Amino acid sequence: MALPTSDRFQGCLVGQALGDALGFPVEGYGPEYTSAYVDGPGFGTARDPFPLGQYTDDTQLARELLDSWVQAGEWRPEDFGQRVAAIFSEGRIVGRGRATQEAAERLTAGVPWQESGTPAPSAGNGSAMRSAPVGLMCVNDPDRLVTLAAEQSRITHADIRCQAGSVAIAAAVAIALQDDKRDPWDFCERVAVHVAKVDAEFAGHVRWLADILPVQPDAAAPMVAGRGRREGYSDEWHGISPFVVPSVLWSLYCYLRAGEEDLFMDAVRIAIRAGGDVDTTAAMTGAIAGARIGLGGLPQMAGTVNDRGTWDYDQLADLAKRAHKLL
Repeated sequence: MALPTSDRFQGCLVGQALGDALGFPVEGYGPEYTSAYVDGPGFGTARDPFPLGQYTDDTQLARELLDSWVQAGEWRPEDFGQRVAAIFSEGRIVGRGRATQEAAERLTAGVPWQESGTPAPSAGNGSAMRSAPVGLMCVNDPDRLVTLAAEQSRITHADIRCQAGSVAIAAAVAIALQDDKRDPWDFCERVAVHVAKVDAEFAGHVRWLADILPVQPDAAAPMVAGRGRREGYSDEWHGISPFVVPSVLWSLYCYLRAGEEDLFMDAVRIAIRAGGDVDTTAAMTGAIAGARIGLGGLPQMAGTVNDRGTWDYDQLADLAKRAHKLL
């Protein structure tokens, strides 16, 4: 299979950062508020006290994963684990997740990465949100993609659903890198085949997603939000929560539902409009869409992405370009 272009690698990483940054100002808000934000003049503004284009832990950790890979020339889970510990202990993380923070504290205390993951039933999206780089680096090696996406998840999230969600996002990126069309049934089946190697139940959720793609986003969002929940369970999130099953499914839905003409912005707007953990759903959606259209297809506002003035558009694009050279 032909290698994807460097432009698509760059589109994936910068696209994740842009989706993340666009969702960050309204993270945690309900759909009425997020819909007004997406449709209003404030869409894409800064979140005080951060600069315009600030992205969060979603992209920070994806960036660290890819930079670790590039610096070492290969995947080294112990190195990435050290990076997770450092970004938390040094106070550089933006928008920390509870399970990831707990794992970072264990890593800082010397717990080996094989044992540091927060155990089940904690099943947030903190490892899925950073797994897009695995899809980049394993684009032509599906077995390795499954193994490494699950492995990087276990460093912070031990629940099998988190590992499956990480595989789903990595697989979606790998497929988007290669495809010039979006066949929803084929896409969902191909992602599900990867996910089934880790968790058959999660794979069933991905296959179900193809059935609801004709449903309008406003009606589909509550259907997705409740997917995979234990009977009687509820939380305080209005929209798509950080629970890994609905947040991953929603990101796939947004990518597949978006129009072809303005794929990236349409997909990210759908993700954010649903409310809830919108920096993460928009980040995962942005990574998949960016892998499909490449850096050159991203909107001009992509140039604003940064991490408090560091790791900006140019640096992220250069990291992705260097990663591409390792293929």
